[in-house]
Amino acid sequence: MNKKLRNLTLAGMISIVSLNTQAAPILLGIGSFTGDADKSGLTGTLESGVNENVFGGIGSGLAYAGNNTFIALPDRGPNAQAYDGGAAIDNTTTYIPRLHTINMELTASSTGLPFSITPTLTNTTLLYSATPLNYAIDGAPAQNDSTHFYFSGRSDNFAEGSSSTNSNNARLDPEGIRVSNDGKSVFISDEYGPYVYQFDRTTGERIKTFELPSDLAVSNPQATETAEISGNSSGRTTNKGMEGLAITPDGKTLVGIMQAPLLQDTNKVVRIVTVDVASGATHEYAYQLTTGSGVSEIVAINDHEFLVDERDGKGLGDNSDAKVKQIFKIDLNGAQEISGLSGDLSAKAVSKTLSLDFKNELVNAGVAAQNIPAKIEGMTFGEDIFYNNEILHTLWVTNDNDFLSSIIDSKHPIEFANPSNFYVFGFNDTDLRNFVAQNLKVDVPEPSSWAMVFLGLLGLIFKRRRASN
Repeated sequence: MNKKLRNLTLAGMISIVSLNTQAAPILLGIGSFTGDADKSGLTGTLESGVNENVFGGIGSGLAYAGNNTFIALPDRGPNAQAYDGGAAIDNTTTYIPRLHTINMELTASSTGLPFSITPTLTNTTLLYSATPLNYAIDGAPAQNDSTHFYFSGRSDNFAEGSSSTNSNNARLDPEGIRVSNDGKSVFISDEYGPYVYQFDRTTGERIKTFELPSDLAVSNPQATETAEISGNSSGRTTNKGMEGLAITPDGKTLVGIMQAPLLQDTNKVVRIVTVDVASGATHEYAYQLTTGSGVSEIVAINDHEFLVDERDGKGLGDNSDAKVKQIFKIDLNGAQEISGLSGDLSAKAVSKTLSLDFKNELVNAGVAAQNIPAKIEGMTFGEDIFYNNEILHTLWVTNDNDFLSSIIDSKHPIEFANPSNFYVFGFNDTDLRNFVAQNLKVDVPEPSSWAMVFLGLLGLIFKRRRASN
């Protein structure tokens, strides 16, 4: 029995012995990532003076890759801190988008929450194109060579006079990530285009581009948010493009979701876009925001039901109390197609029900509202565990800390921590009916192993009871 299974078995055994029945979804554990350098091997500095190998922002996207492995996705780089000359490009830099491979497992805890989590960074992979990209005059990363043209967070790295979805543009603001079923590549969605690209997971080379509906693009891209919004009447809102990305369990369909309404849409409706991986065919559907200001992530329950992370911008990192961090379940079965439509699409919105009130669950667990991150953005299902006498599906949630591991509170002369956190919740089959795990090609415990664990637990309980008689 491996270490992880022993730990989870112990937690399950304690739960059964104590007969502590608890309804799911429940908060299972919280872990934090500390450290300020990644494993990219970069040694220079960015335009802002920040090190090129800065570690942070990793919660923009999170994908489970099997066993204890997760892929964390930082966004376009450390632009939260202004620098001289940065105003013309919204303080963006030539930060190279990258993937972080992280090892995480749930370990039984004797105090506080049932489990503890200790993330370990094992690898960093830089993203590039093997063919030339469009850069600004001084916007190309110094690491470029004849076969590696790296993507960049620089907002001016695009071709003048072309659509924002020009796939030769070097600018990339990654926000959503999913692993292909064979484990060899990853799909990434972005805010600048928006784009959806497929990258080789080992090398970081772009291997496929998916053409998204033209109504998502802006025809007049600009280097600053103010100029771009004022210069366009349709397309995605600047810095609020395709924020979330899901993949169906069979690996055949990608499901992206925009963070905010398109410029031509009204009444707080954001768009869902499905993409057939094989053919590239797309469909669009409407999602109605409830109390949140936008959507940050989407993850598949099965081939037609999904969890959607809806939030505001309040909380840690915003010097305020978290207000809205909610996860809704939606169903695309019977949803009305909205391709080619615009305006008020609320009547065509998909059905939704509240599945998890993230903020309330953390507050109930003793986490102060001001310590709940403002940007809850990454979300993925992990490995099932045996706990409280039942199998639970684990949902891993993480935050984007904008590369600021600590913050000076403008209201008080103190510095406080702003780490990359991981929150794990357990859902049972009542919470998530018809849940189907992604068919990843990795080694997983056989069903018979779970049966053996359960029978072993019953045997331990029986022995304990005999000993006490």
